[in-house]
Amino acid sequence: MTFPTRLAALSAAAILTGTTAIADCGISQGRISILSNDFGALNAVSNAAAECASDSVTVEINATTEHRDLQVAAMTPTPAEYTVAVVANSSIVPLMNENLIRPLDDLIAEYAPDLPTLNQVTIDGKVMAIAFMANAQHLYYRADILEQVGLEPPTTYEEVLAAAEAIRDQGIMDFPFVTNTETGWNLGQEFVNMYLGHGGQFFEPGSAVPAINNETGIAALEMMKALSDYADPDFLTFASNETQAEWEAGNVALAFMWGSRGSQIIDDEGAAPEIVAATMLTGAPTVAGGATPASTLWWDGFTIAANISDEDAAASFQAMIHGMRDEIITANNEEAVWLSAAYQPGPAAAGISATATSGTAPYPMIPFMGLMHSALGSELSEFMQGEESAEQALADVEAAYSAAAREQGFLE
Repeated sequence: MTFPTRLAALSAAAILTGTTAIADCGISQGRISILSNDFGALNAVSNAAAECASDSVTVEINATTEHRDLQVAAMTPTPAEYTVAVVANSSIVPLMNENLIRPLDDLIAEYAPDLPTLNQVTIDGKVMAIAFMANAQHLYYRADILEQVGLEPPTTYEEVLAAAEAIRDQGIMDFPFVTNTETGWNLGQEFVNMYLGHGGQFFEPGSAVPAINNETGIAALEMMKALSDYADPDFLTFASNETQAEWEAGNVALAFMWGSRGSQIIDDEGAAPEIVAATMLTGAPTVAGGATPASTLWWDGFTIAANISDEDAAASFQAMIHGMRDEIITANNEEAVWLSAAYQPGPAAAGISATATSGTAPYPMIPFMGLMHSALGSELSEFMQGEESAEQALADVEAAYSAAAREQGFLE
């Protein structure tokens, strides 16, 4: 997997360079059906791709936060329900495991021969996705609230805890911290971030054998639990929409959120002007004395279904290339850190850029990581609610992962 490794090593300036040759939209016929997550940057690309609709070209879009739960079942039939799945580092893995997406090398050669290599996600020597934006979770803070309690912006999670305690002690906010800890994928992702920040390795070297039930895993969970003590009691129901709403309502002063939410939070909609003015985006914190931010570096991009006709594949590829053309990037500049020469970094990119240039690790893209992530998401909530020990929670994760890995042939 070449793209994430390269992205992690690049400077922020290098991430944003390159030239893009965009194929014309002129598609004679075909079916285009797009499955994606639901936020501004992805919607901008999908809606631009929909411009390719005509009497002989149909375009349908399903933008939903449930896309991960839908994609495998929807891409399995012949023909697949969707011709395009918009994915990220982790959500491409289940599609790869089931051979549900096709290599794009021939389509690139025919319709986008000048597409920069930075946009090409290469796995085992074949281009399997086209990346058009970078993303990472990082820290948001209210400068006015930190000034009120006399503290500098946190750079470590220990400092986040100290700031949250000071804010509570002074009676400013009861629950000053928020992040995406909804039971399921989001909770699993928070452990991934924190475990990597602590220097953890998910598997024994060179194998699929789990390796998280250890002192590092316990330390990661204990920090997650400590943070949750300063979060709303319903924190296990909070995903991106809820965390953004909490911020815009002025209920929190410290948040660990996706960079792709930045443009929506610092625009002139949703939040009062004084909240917008005081909102600052900075890099992801480190933890436990480590030098690596407790986050993961991501890309978002599109894949093309395997179980569709070559005609529909070609139409879908051309439409998505049309959707990520320079004019779309320029018109939606603040929606993302775009992987395009047309992109001009703004305030919303500050946190992603700081996180990307601080040695943040890419999300692990190995075939069995998705099974580990699923086990984390389903087995950690009892610990977070104080109903079992960290050791028991991690043992439950390893047991759930091992059962799934044996079923899929990764473990004997």
